[in-house]
Amino acid sequence: MEKVVFTNGCFDLIHPGHIDLLTKARALGTKLVVGINSDRSVRSIKGEGRPIQDENARKAVLSSMRQVDEVVVFDELTPERIIRELRPDVLVKGGDWRVDEIIGADLVKSYGGEVLSIPLTPGFSTTGLVESMGERGSRPVDPEGKADSSLREHLETITAVQESCGEQIRQGAELLERTLSSGNKILLCGNGGSAADAQHIAAEFVGRYENERRALPAIALTTDTSALTALANDYDFERIFARQVEALAKDGDCLIAISTSGTSRNVLAAVMKAREKGCKILGMTGGSGKKLAGLSDVCLVVPSSRTARVQEAHITVAHIWCEMVEENLAAR
Repeated sequence: MEKVVFTNGCFDLIHPGHIDLLTKARALGTKLVVGINSDRSVRSIKGEGRPIQDENARKAVLSSMRQVDEVVVFDELTPERIIRELRPDVLVKGGDWRVDEIIGADLVKSYGGEVLSIPLTPGFSTTGLVESMGERGSRPVDPEGKADSSLREHLETITAVQESCGEQIRQGAELLERTLSSGNKILLCGNGGSAADAQHIAAEFVGRYENERRALPAIALTTDTSALTALANDYDFERIFARQVEALAKDGDCLIAISTSGTSRNVLAAVMKAREKGCKILGMTGGSGKKLAGLSDVCLVVPSSRTARVQEAHITVAHIWCEMVEENLAAR
């Protein structure tokens, strides 16, 4: 009896960690199907400059491996559609993904399938390989004063967003417009400094900054643990934030999930609960935020690793979204 195992990823530069994951995944069944992100999808998750190899080359490499029986390319940020169509017996991801963060886990479990997170081989990652090759070089010593240096860096980041994120900005505005025009609302969440960003953006949607207009329905969730953690280290903040989504979200709403690192467990818990409730996910993250991007329907990936620069870009783009949405809704 055939037992189908499915895993997915970008699989850009194959390294020993990939081989170990695929070998262990194949051993769990009789057929291993690997889903790979299309080139467009990889750029949306990892930013410009990736993938190193195009989707045809990546598919060819994987198809030649003895562990792999079939390779499918998907253009969305998540493999949800492929999983629904394939209905694998076993769903597998690498150990940097917890089971409750894996797209399709609830579906596979619903018909009796298994969902596993396989420990990663330490010391191997495509991002690490790219960085070691100097693709991202370290920031040079800057002889300018701090103010001039920071402003220059800000302008460079905004210029990079303009050059590489136009499609993400357009898709984000369209998602927000569809949400609001259908009578649904926008939820926002962020952790740490991004919690303030969530509140700022919600205020922009609800407030009347430049034009007198009706308030747009937007709610910022309370997801800032910075002031609370020292007092209550035993609090299960992930569950608290997921409960907020459980209480407020409904099918058709949109959650704007903000995490500069893309790995905030509190934000990811909110994302998974929102997906369960039928919400669309609009992610906002930085250059290394592939996990959040991989859980989003649309994701703004700011091509920077500096938290301050990423947050500045998030606020800038959010203002642009407000302008685009307000203009389009007014024209209806």
